[in-house]
Formats: sequence, structure tokens, C-alpha cells
Amino acid sequence: MIKTLLVCAVLPLSAAIVQPVKVEGGQVQGVAGKDTSITAFKGIPFAAPPVGDLRWRAPKPVVPWQGVRKASEFGNSCMQNIVAERKPWTYEFMAHTEVSEDCLFLNVWTGAKAAGEKRPVYIYIHGGGNNEGSGAVPAYDGEGLAKKGVVVVTVNYRLGILGFFTHPELTAESGVHASGNYALLDLIAALHWVHDNIAAFGGNPDRVTIGGQSAGATDVHCMVASPLAKGLFHGAIAESGSSVSGLGLMGAATLANQEKTGEKFAEAKGAHSIADLRKLSWKELTAPVQGVGRFGIVVDGYVLPMSAGETFAQGKQNDVPTLTGCNREDIGGGSTHPTTTVEQFQRDAQRYRDLATEFLKLYPAANDDQAKTASNESAWDSERANQYFWAVSRAKTAKTKAYLYFWEHVLPGPDADRYGAFHTSEVPYVMNTLYTSERPFTEEDRKIADMMSSYWVNFIRTGDPNGKGLAHWPSSSEQPGTTFELGDKAAVIPVASKERLAFLETYLMKPRTP
Repeated sequence: MIKTLLVCAVLPLSAAIVQPVKVEGGQVQGVAGKDTSITAFKGIPFAAPPVGDLRWRAPKPVVPWQGVRKASEFGNSCMQNIVAERKPWTYEFMAHTEVSEDCLFLNVWTGAKAAGEKRPVYIYIHGGGNNEGSGAVPAYDGEGLAKKGVVVVTVNYRLGILGFFTHPELTAESGVHASGNYALLDLIAALHWVHDNIAAFGGNPDRVTIGGQSAGATDVHCMVASPLAKGLFHGAIAESGSSVSGLGLMGAATLANQEKTGEKFAEAKGAHSIADLRKLSWKELTAPVQGVGRFGIVVDGYVLPMSAGETFAQGKQNDVPTLTGCNREDIGGGSTHPTTTVEQFQRDAQRYRDLATEFLKLYPAANDDQAKTASNESAWDSERANQYFWAVSRAKTAKTKAYLYFWEHVLPGPDADRYGAFHTSEVPYVMNTLYTSERPFTEEDRKIADMMSSYWVNFIRTGDPNGKGLAHWPSSSEQPGTTFELGDKAAVIPVASKERLAFLETYLMKPRTP
């Protein structure tokens, strides 16, 4: 049970900004939210449409418009295959707008009555594997946090091959000897837009926090690692996206390697030049190509001069307070109904190589029931340890604090017993958007959403999640070896037992031969 809740200040119930707001490109007129104390500005362009010759180029300045642009509807989502749901991710977690290459739009929710109020700003970067998703996803609705005094921004960015394609010809034409990472350049353009325009919505450009979940969390880490984003934000939230392996940027390819993949792709498409590829439709581009891997984040020497791990090791990151965590049934985490047999568990233990014998001593399993328990315990310990040692590594060069959490509340619904506290299930609670879902929420769920969103709002305001009426959440350095359990309770818990944590430190932190 939740024993402590933040008593939030009562905000004005009268309408927020009602007059048109001048931004880069022209004027925009917002609309009242479900709560009339909030005004939403949807579908604001923050860059030129990246179409035609602008496909696979850094975002260009927004195209000006005449008159007042009505900002009452979300803009197009970036190119992807839209599906209504993919359980456990039901309607509220999915994109539903039309898709187009003309998709560089952002959305703003504010409770400010006028410019100059200097409310803290939260820029939320959607998840979806950098292949799907949108700033218009219902669970990301900004009204829930705006009612607690934050100006909320959600943003679209190019996805899949349109966001990450790399090719020697693109590198040559770029002027910075880099290609790929167009999605990250979109996000940096959005950060600049917020810096230059958010004061008109009552936001404070000197108190900006970036946040995201899953791929959005990885993109947050990229912003922390990129010199191009320096000074544009002051806090970072990475939900289900931090790992000791690469400090949150796992598997990033080198420019040279990904350029070779780009050449193979072009050849498979029968394209002799980038001009030929720019003539193809998005469906032609995204049709599968045998033997060519997907394109993703690349260490390009420009957006990312080096890997995130190297960036942190050299102390060259954008050093801001960071809040990060994982879920009990996260990807790679435990299972509500494990099916592991003792034979399977012993086989799986071999991934620890020379440490496998020690692992089996720490997680003993003499029969199938014990194997199921040991499988979950080892998954949860490993998940939490990965994040904890991420924070330990980060602390070697960072002067700011890190706060870790472990989410364990089960999102209600007909499949709750199957999926548990699954990947993304914390999002409606931290965004305070239970109202976007038809799941059978209880009063306890609403209390948890109030608690979670209050921690998040406090962090967005100050870089520290703690506040009046909330259980104390220590930083990773304040109580070493612990994380903060959130959901049905809010309490400090050990990352793992002393012996298991020492084992995981050896496994995760010490270099080993491949």
C-alpha cells in the first residue's frame, strides 16, 4: 500500500494561454485540454519537411506560414507500419495518426497563463525501437504532468531507415563527414526549438529535462553523450534504457561498418546513387532486403564522436542529474509464470562462462520449481545490477547524482496475470495519464500515479525526485548497493544480496576474453 502521497498545490482552473503564440515560423493557436486549465498546442513544425532532396539530410529550418496556424490536431507520425495494438501494448501505447515523411512536429501542453512564468520543461522522447512510435501516442499525453506545473513537449523524429541510413555518398555530401543519426539530429533540432521558443508558452529554457523510455531512453543517453546537445537540457530520465554495457548506448556501429551496409542496401535496391534512393517511395525503401541488417545509431564522429562509454570515461558527457530504472517483467527480466526447467537453467548458466559454477552456487536449482524461482531471481538481480553498476561507472566522472528505481506494479487488465509489470507499463503512471486507457484502474492505481508523477515532476523541477509527502528516494551514491522500489510501495531495497552483487560486479565490470 502507498502510505505517503505528495499533496500538490492547487493550480488555477481557469484557461491557460488563450492568445496565439509566436514561434519560429509564425503564430500558433492552441486548444483547451480535457482540463480547461491546460492549453495544448499540437502539430507544431520544428523543422522543414525532410522530403525529396532533404531525405537523409540534417533537419533544415522550419518553413514559415502565413496567419495563425491552428494547433488543435497532432501532425503526421514518421514513417512506420501502424498497428492498433501488440499485446501487452494495447491502444494507449500505440501510434494512431497518419504517417508521412513530413513528420517533424512537436506538441506542447502548458498550464501557464502567460509567457515569462518560467515553468520547468519536460521533453519526452517516445520509444518503439527507433522504428515506430510518435509524440501523439495517448499514454504520452502531456496534460497529466502539465496539471502539476510542468510544460510538457513530445516530439517526433525520423524512424528506421529514414532516421539512420548510412552511406559513403551521404557522408561525402554532408559537409561534416558523417551520415546516419538523422533521428538524433531531429531531436537536437527540437531541443534548439525548445530553447528558443518555450518561454512563449510559460516555460523556462534554463530548466529543461529530457526523458524517454526504451529506445527513447537510449536516445536520451545519446543526447547526454553528444557535444551538439551541450547546454540544451539540465536533467535526464531514462526509463528501461540504462546498462553498464556501453553506458546506455549498446551496439552502436562504426561509421565505416555501417557505410558498407548502406552500399549493400543500395545495390540490393538497384540504386546507383543516393539520388536514385531518394526517388524511391518509403514502402520501396522499407521492403526487406535479404542479408542486409537494420540501420541504427552509429558512432559517426559528429553527433557521437565516440561511444557513450568512452564519452563518460573521458568525462566529456553533458553532466546532468539522471533518473533511470527498470521494470520487474522488463525485456530480459523475470516472468510472471516462468517455465524454466532445471536442465534449461543449468544450460543457460553457461553464458557466465568461467563463472558458471559460482553462479549455480549462488542461484541453486535442484528441481524445476527451484529453477523457476532461481531464473526470476537471477533475472531481477542482473537487471538491477546492470543499472546500479551503470551508475557506479557514471560516477567516476560525473559530478551530478543518479537515482535508480525498480518498478513492480502490475498494470491491471485481462492479461495482467500474464504480463505483470511489463516493459512500458510504468509510463501511464509517471506521465499521470491513466485517463487515456480503458483498463480497470482502481483508487490504488490513481494513488500510485499521483506518487510516481510527483517524483518525476520534482526531478524535472530540481534534478532531485524528493519532495514533501513522499518516501525518501536516495541517490545511488547516498546508499550504495541499493535501488528504490516503486509501485505498490516506495522503499529502498538491495540491488541483490551481498554475495550475489559481488558476483555480478565481477561478471559485469571485469574485462574478460571473448
